[in-house]
Amino acid sequence: MKDTALVIMAAGLGSRFGGGIKQLAPVGPGGEIIMDYSIHDALEAGFDKIVFIIRRDLEKDFKEIIGNRIEKLAEVHYAYQELSDIPEGAIVPAGRTKPWGTGQAVLTVKGLVKEPFLVINADDYYGKEAFRKIHDYMVREMDCDRAVYDMCMAGFVLANTLSENGAVTRGACQVHPDGTLKQVRETFGIQMGPEGLYGENEKGEPVELEPGQLVSMNMWGFSPAFLDELEEQFPRFLKNIPEGDLKAEFLLPRIVDDLVQAGRATVKVLDTQDRWFGVTYKEDKEAVAAAIRKLVADGVYKEKLFS
Repeated sequence: MKDTALVIMAAGLGSRFGGGIKQLAPVGPGGEIIMDYSIHDALEAGFDKIVFIIRRDLEKDFKEIIGNRIEKLAEVHYAYQELSDIPEGAIVPAGRTKPWGTGQAVLTVKGLVKEPFLVINADDYYGKEAFRKIHDYMVREMDCDRAVYDMCMAGFVLANTLSENGAVTRGACQVHPDGTLKQVRETFGIQMGPEGLYGENEKGEPVELEPGQLVSMNMWGFSPAFLDELEEQFPRFLKNIPEGDLKAEFLLPRIVDDLVQAGRATVKVLDTQDRWFGVTYKEDKEAVAAAIRKLVADGVYKEKLFS
């Protein structure tokens, strides 16, 4: 069986959570954080290596709260995403404060990951089904040596991924009849209005959405060769940022979509009916804790997760 790695993007600033480190907020009855449940489900599915992408200033707290515990359960590595981590010759624009997005985050694991790997967000609960489906695809079907990149993703039902406390960003997907990705578009400000679901595209134009539409939650399965692609693309991205743009991001959905449109990648969409929840806003924390308590009561998880 192939080795497989779980890569967790945990370098976010957590600004909408009120300035706290939202990835480290306890939500489980034993003080577990959302990452604990993702790691539990990933290990149960068969993943055997964990790579945390963090900021260096979070390292001490991160290891104390979760890293040191997980090292007792699996092979653990750390990668660091920083604004200043850019190719030689590139310049950080004056006034830029945030790192360069999810594409840069994943690029930081180059050298640490040499096997098929799954990328997830630290502050999202995905459910067991998606981890099983992606791991099965990676070990049974993914061809890491193919000239056209072989990828997969979890496709969540949009209605199962909304927050009651504010708008969310999702990758709205179109899927071919054979189950491969036709298109993914980052859609911002998604929320329920009087006339249904709506959001905005990158240009700020309104987008109508269907509750049953499949969306990306940044749960991507990649071959290790994809890291070489990111390394090649990142300098071009930096070079082409318009002058004065301090918010441009090197984003996985856009990178994947460009490869799909160019015929350089195929993405198997593995749909899941599991309900997402996450700590996007400070007010989400209690709802997440309540959802975890119900899962424990239903026997999905033990009260002490890793006991």
